[in-house]
Amino acid sequence: MFLSTIAGINLSDPQTVKVIITLATFAATIVAFMFSKVRSDIIALCSTAMLLATGVIDSKEALAGFSNSAVIMMVGLFVVGGAVFQTGLAKIISGRLLHLAGTDEKRLFFLVMLVTSVVAAFVSNTGTVALLLPIILAMCKTAGISPSKLLIPLAFASSMGGILTLIGTPPNLIVSGYLADHNKPQFSFFEFTPIGIICLLVGMICLWPLCRWFLNKKGRDGAPKDDDKSLAGLLHEYHINDCVFRLQTKQGHALIEGKTVGELELRSRYGVTVLEVRRAGHSLFSGVTQELVRPETIFTAGDTLYVLGRRSNVDEMAAHLNLEVFEDAERSGKAKLDFYEIGLAEVLITPESALINRPLKKANFGERYGLNVLAIKRGGRYIFENISDELICTGDMLLVHGRWKGIESLAKKTREWLVIGRPDETAENVALDHKAPIAAFIMVAMVLAMVFEKQIGVPSVATVIIAGLLMVLTGCTRSVDGAYKMIGWESIVLIAGMMPMSAALSNTGISKWLAETLVGSLGNMGPLAIMAGVYVVTSLLSTFISNSATAILVAPIAWEAAEGAGCNPQAFMMAAAVAASACFATPICTPPNAMVMNAGHYTFMDYVKVGLPLQIIMGVVAVLTIPLFFPF
Repeated sequence: MFLSTIAGINLSDPQTVKVIITLATFAATIVAFMFSKVRSDIIALCSTAMLLATGVIDSKEALAGFSNSAVIMMVGLFVVGGAVFQTGLAKIISGRLLHLAGTDEKRLFFLVMLVTSVVAAFVSNTGTVALLLPIILAMCKTAGISPSKLLIPLAFASSMGGILTLIGTPPNLIVSGYLADHNKPQFSFFEFTPIGIICLLVGMICLWPLCRWFLNKKGRDGAPKDDDKSLAGLLHEYHINDCVFRLQTKQGHALIEGKTVGELELRSRYGVTVLEVRRAGHSLFSGVTQELVRPETIFTAGDTLYVLGRRSNVDEMAAHLNLEVFEDAERSGKAKLDFYEIGLAEVLITPESALINRPLKKANFGERYGLNVLAIKRGGRYIFENISDELICTGDMLLVHGRWKGIESLAKKTREWLVIGRPDETAENVALDHKAPIAAFIMVAMVLAMVFEKQIGVPSVATVIIAGLLMVLTGCTRSVDGAYKMIGWESIVLIAGMMPMSAALSNTGISKWLAETLVGSLGNMGPLAIMAGVYVVTSLLSTFISNSATAILVAPIAWEAAEGAGCNPQAFMMAAAVAASACFATPICTPPNAMVMNAGHYTFMDYVKVGLPLQIIMGVVAVLTIPLFFPF
């Protein structure tokens, strides 16, 4: 149909017009991707808009990508992966991997590929990349290498790993199901493994020099940067680390008489400031809560107090009030402040401030913003004693301590003072490491549920949604807004926006015509040539449309080619499955390729230069290997 349409070029035929529009849009989209002048998600949406406006696809097909289960899974997996990073779990795992590989780039490269491919054999390649992406980024930062050196290998290894098992990638299931529908033995779980192992080994060997040649221009943007105003730097500069201690309230201590902190007058009596209190939460998901101590705070038995003061004053207060001082041998009894909910920042007093020549207590930071002032930096000296009565001078630096939201509110009022740095970004970068065990449990449970999807009867997309919600509900993300920020919306829109192109190529008959023409022209050249034709067609289509759609389109063509040549259909089906998965030449051919594009600062041509040679080499190896395990 497509061939006759093109030969006739009858512009009065609506179908002919749709074919021309589809080809023109397809070509324009690829050119736009290659030159990278416009964001990839905008290009995808423009493509969809053109096909929809010209009637090539209907509104249902245009929006189908945004309700596609794979796209929804990507959203959930971004949240899970972000929580893995936010809780510091990624840093913990990356530390273990770095212990195995050190900071040597070559060893890290092969370790990343090996770990990724093994995980991808049992979990979708999209899920694998979403889970490992934050871990790899943490490894790059610690090792001081550019993420661009490891993220393309991460994406490509996830696709190679998908070839190892039946459930590794959707095309494997599609071609196996097609065999079963035609009363032929379908593939077993590990029947893909021998071919997958060979392809993986060849891919690892070839990808290393390709990345060295074509990605070596990328800078060392993974190297850690010095930050003079980091939280650790502030603690060190103001000598706060030397004056923080942890106390435990006990039954019968003098603080549980119902008096508030203001009534106890701990600072005036002992010279000790109670910074925060930690106590058991009141809900299933809250765990231990971190609360700023206010004048109206009332202590209860079992509370843990973090106090600021001289050791002699702290010991005196503990003895008088029957409190227990925690002794940490490594820190000589001193405690370490955490900044999960409570933060720290420097505030510069401007010449226009109404606080000039007034005592600090007039500022009412506690009532207005929920903040305490721990110290004043004036010139080269630091003031810690009686700071509430200290007169404020122009240029004073105040070290404030309180909830992150209070610090962010303080930063919005710029006439009287200036908050140094970006407190919102600083808060986002604080690892919620006390939540790492919870994040690890959720992640492992999600992976197991996806591996045993058939046995438990819960779809993978539901598993991922539940895991993402649990990460938010258990506090593994700082907030709901923070969870939304974790989602790579450009990658999501890119994949969803390109799915209508697959529908357009199918609806107009272009995909089927291309497959039938290429395979038919090889009919007299023997079974190996025909199977190679199936592989080439599949590889070409999967470069521009989803591998699942490609497998659906090519499966009947591969079946007919095998039947016509009198060959074992399993060999041809295996070729179609491997070709659909071993696709690396563009960032749009698989979701993992799109997912790492921004994080690795890649261009469209980076994928072409590294992925296209690899795709050709893998094709040659697969075509020569498949007949060894599935004779014609």
